[in-house]
Amino acid sequence: MAPRPRTRRLSRTLLAALVAAAVAVPVSGAARPSAVPAPAPAPLAPLRAATAGELAGRYEVNRAGIRAAERMAARHGDLVRAAALRPMASPARQFLTFDGRDGGRTVEAFGDLARARRIAVLVPGSDTGLDTYGRLRAGAVALRRQLGDRAAVLAWLGYETPGTVSADVVSPARATAAAPQLRSFIGQLRSMVGVGVRITVLCHSYGSVVCGRAASGLAVGDIVLYGSPGTGADSVAGLHTRARVWAGRGGDDWVAEVPHMRWELPFCTLGLGADPVSRAFGARPFAAGPGGHSDYLKPGSLSLANLARIVNGQHPVGEVRRAA
Repeated sequence: MAPRPRTRRLSRTLLAALVAAAVAVPVSGAARPSAVPAPAPAPLAPLRAATAGELAGRYEVNRAGIRAAERMAARHGDLVRAAALRPMASPARQFLTFDGRDGGRTVEAFGDLARARRIAVLVPGSDTGLDTYGRLRAGAVALRRQLGDRAAVLAWLGYETPGTVSADVVSPARATAAAPQLRSFIGQLRSMVGVGVRITVLCHSYGSVVCGRAASGLAVGDIVLYGSPGTGADSVAGLHTRARVWAGRGGDDWVAEVPHMRWELPFCTLGLGADPVSRAFGARPFAAGPGGHSDYLKPGSLSLANLARIVNGQHPVGEVRRAA
């Protein structure tokens, strides 16, 4: 007698978790990005308004913090981290926050935040940190160019992202811990820019689990999930948000093969919930083109064009293919 679909799905979920854990254990002894020392950041008062003068002062303080972190990484002998930090200290870069400790926590602004009427906040997924920050930055730059005038993009690296090959990536635990930080940041941003500015959060991969956990307290108009393995909820209603929730997935994205389950165990939660692009989940669909998991912010792509359209308050274009 063939196993029932639910049993097969549960088996796939458990298999994915066991494989991830089995792969993660042998490499757990390797040097971790969080092991690179960095100085504590200078204390900064909350920004009360997004004026050019206040922002310039904030950017300069964080620039000095990046240089100090680069020097400490070099003294520690981590030339990879030092090389990653060096361009981040350029006078052209704009960091609202920077903390080089524990793998790094940063918020970088792209565009003129003081004049912006539309702001996109990028929430990245697994394996994003100071050593791999170039990928997040490249996507932010591409989105900022696509958005046009009076728009800004904020790359929010505000949590310890899980490794793609780790047991953490099949659990919402990291996202649950990160959710208060994202809510706090969006709350401060809303106070800083005022109610007339449109704020959208764009949540990639495991970042969509963070957004899902934070959704009920996010003062934003739109939550966009792309390349998402789940949100920790079974439907949009389960997110408890008044924001419009969008979901899209590229035609060649491997995340489509991730089992969509959530299993409550005595010691943890396994699985990330329903597929956000399924009809049953209830998100507004948008076409993401034929690309893969890392292609959503690729210049010239349909996915980038539609993400920008949502941020700009326009309806996305193109044919949508939804999961069952």
